[in-house]
Amino acid sequence: MKWIKESEEVFYPKQSRNLVTLSKQDTEYLQTAAQANVRNRSRVCTHLTIEEDIHEMVIYHPKGTYVRPHKHRGKDESFHLISGEIDLVIFDEGGNVVESLPMGDYSSGKIFYYRISANTFHTQIVRKDTIFHEVTKGPFDKRDNVAADWSPDERNTLAIQKYSECLKKRLSNS
Repeated sequence: MKWIKESEEVFYPKQSRNLVTLSKQDTEYLQTAAQANVRNRSRVCTHLTIEEDIHEMVIYHPKGTYVRPHKHRGKDESFHLISGEIDLVIFDEGGNVVESLPMGDYSSGKIFYYRISANTFHTQIVRKDTIFHEVTKGPFDKRDNVAADWSPDERNTLAIQKYSECLKKRLSNS
C-alpha cells in the first residue's frame, strides 16, 4: 500500500476511493512507523478527510502506552481489538472507576469489542502491543476530546508512572 503521511503518527491510504484495504504487512508498517515517533504510536485513517461524517482508523499502541483518560463530547466510539490485550476502564466525572473490562483479540475468548456512549470518561491500559479498529463520528475537532483534569498530562512522565501504578492497584483490589 502507498501511504500519504499526514504527520509522524497519522497516515492515509493512497488507494482507490471505492475500496480501502489493510493487510498484515500494513499493520507491520504501522508498528515500524510508531517506533520512529515520540509517542510510539501510529494510525491509518480509512476515511478520506477530517471533514467526513464517519471516521475509521486502524491504530497501533505498544505495550505500556499511556492513554490519558478522556471523553468525546457528543460522539460515541466503537473499538474492535484486532490483536493484543488491554483493560478498558470507565470512570465517573470525578475519576472514580465505574467499571474495568479485560479485553483480548477474538481468539482469546475475552471481550474484543465495545461501543461507548458520548461523554463517558474512559481509558485503556495497554497490557500487550495492540492493533485496534476505532470508529467515531466526524468531522474531527480537537475540542470534542476532553482530557480528564484529574489525570496527568501525557508530557508528565513521573506523574503518569505514579497515576498508572495507583490505577492498576485500584483495579487489582476490585
